[in-house]
Amino acid sequence: MQHQTNRRKFLHATACSTAALTAASSPLILGAEDKAGSKEPIVGTGEHTYRCIHHWGRSSLPATHNYGNASHGVSVDQQGFVYITHTGTPDSVYVFDPEGKFVKSLAGFHSVMKGNASTASGHGIDIRMEGGEEFLYLAASYAKKSFAKMSLKGELVWTRSRDEIFEHAGFANPQKLGFRPTNTSFRPDGGYYLGDGYGSAYLYEYDAKDNFVRAIGGPGEQNGQFRTPHGQWLDARDGIPKLVVADRANSRLQWFDMDGNHLRTQGGFLFPADIDSQGELLLVPDLHARVTILDINHQPIAQLGDDPAWRARVLDKNESMRTSPKKWVNGKFIHPHDACFDVDGNIFVTEWVRGGRVTKLVHA
Repeated sequence: MQHQTNRRKFLHATACSTAALTAASSPLILGAEDKAGSKEPIVGTGEHTYRCIHHWGRSSLPATHNYGNASHGVSVDQQGFVYITHTGTPDSVYVFDPEGKFVKSLAGFHSVMKGNASTASGHGIDIRMEGGEEFLYLAASYAKKSFAKMSLKGELVWTRSRDEIFEHAGFANPQKLGFRPTNTSFRPDGGYYLGDGYGSAYLYEYDAKDNFVRAIGGPGEQNGQFRTPHGQWLDARDGIPKLVVADRANSRLQWFDMDGNHLRTQGGFLFPADIDSQGELLLVPDLHARVTILDINHQPIAQLGDDPAWRARVLDKNESMRTSPKKWVNGKFIHPHDACFDVDGNIFVTEWVRGGRVTKLVHA
């Protein structure tokens, strides 16, 4: 079986900017008119300048469809269709065409009861080509739904439960471990990882034949340990494949070799939620109101939307910013939860906000 390691098929490598971090940390945010005459804010600087389209695709959603408590994950297939996971109704995955027109919804993880409320449990989503067909890998962030593989048509290939995963890992006292998986990623040999970000703080590795290989990490603050390994990705930008993990509550990224050995740790992040790559660039959505782009040397060359004063408001519980859209400012992020490139170097950002928000950053 032929495997590809990117969830998003990238045909063009984006050139790496040599702009200094000082320039990147003071991004341009303008209420500028684009060529069509519409007023859309501009974020970023230099080669990493983007036209900001908030609520992308929202106007085409049917009246019966909503993102619920949050829009969580985003992935793009080889045809440019955009897949958004959420916690609303109906279903848990919405699909849009490249122009932002709603196409269909997929059941994904069906609605579940939390207290007296019924809600979907869409969270992590990634796409991979396998043997000429693309498949969705879904992490529900809900222990009873856990982990699944589906076709792009919504046909279920398999599900894997908490008990199965814990049995594979050989945990002696699994009843003491939480389990709320958050995201998946892929290996170049056809294997894959499931990150238990809100649960046990382990990453579970499987090979191309769905056999369990190892558990990586576990709770803690030392190198090789995690506090909320919320997202992860294959970093092969230098030609040597490595696993990079968004160790969110430790405010850092960690890199591992393909045998699970820790290689390096990098701080300087706020609350990194997930990771994507294109060409020499690494994309890191940060739940604390910004999106960072790193160059091949792991240096931040753009911090989109970064604004300390705005971030203080976002993080002020008295502001209730994630549930107060009237306070939102164009060109500013609230809680970026996932982000990915499309084939043209544009960026899609989904945010953990009530009612959901998808932003398309169009590469200028």
